[in-house]
Amino acid sequence: MSKKWAVAIALGLILSPLAFAADEAQAPKKEPAPKEEKAAKDKKAPKEASAPAGDLKTFSQRLSYAMGVEIAGSLKELKKDIDLDTFLRGFKDGLAGNKSLLTEEQTEATKKEFIAKMQAERTEKNKVAGEKNLKEGAAYLAENAKKKGVVTTKSGLQYEVLKEGAGAAPKASDTVKVQYRGTLVDGTEFDSSYKRNEPATFPVTGVIPGWTEALQLMKVGGKYRLAIPAELAYKENGPGPIGPNAVLLFEVELVGIEQETPGGGASPKIELTPIK
Repeated sequence: MSKKWAVAIALGLILSPLAFAADEAQAPKKEPAPKEEKAAKDKKAPKEASAPAGDLKTFSQRLSYAMGVEIAGSLKELKKDIDLDTFLRGFKDGLAGNKSLLTEEQTEATKKEFIAKMQAERTEKNKVAGEKNLKEGAAYLAENAKKKGVVTTKSGLQYEVLKEGAGAAPKASDTVKVQYRGTLVDGTEFDSSYKRNEPATFPVTGVIPGWTEALQLMKVGGKYRLAIPAELAYKENGPGPIGPNAVLLFEVELVGIEQETPGGGASPKIELTPIK
């Protein structure tokens, strides 16, 4: 198992980045448009050749250094758990085929201990973030509910009509096309169809409950501002930058109704795409 573990690390941390780079090199190059070509000439590209390469004169030296940087980048988050001297010792022993200082049983036990440690740290981090988000979210919703034009539904969804639509209203069985921008209560933007320059299309029942409810209140051409409590969003399972128990704020524009969802209202849940 220890050999498999070492191979997995090597493949995941070294070969994947290099393979990606090779794919990039083989991909067909897009010819620049006239304006882009002129801009490229006007603005000189960074001189990568002038980077301080030191004494990395041979291919082997450059490859070795590149691999080292890639591995370090992949392990950066584990910096506090890694003793560099011991890591290098194990790395050299592995390359040289020397006998490991740890038995297979000790290696497996260390792996399990590490996984348990990481899970405990993640659980504690999520707990702290969740408590913070619950407190801040409740305060935001309480203040937002007092604002003129804000309506709070029985479920706790809050909405404000920015522009009333004149078209049809979607049914639960419909598929809709929307433009939207999503932020947290602190103003952090986590998603935006506007930035992708493309409306999103999905079943009315294929998104978080707060969206499903709000979409059926709207008419085509309408634009609403939504404040969605965590229980109508991702609850404690907020992906990426959203985090646990987060209140989500959206500006949503209903562009059109595409078609009915085959089979009626039930459909797979679709997560919004957080910005990376």
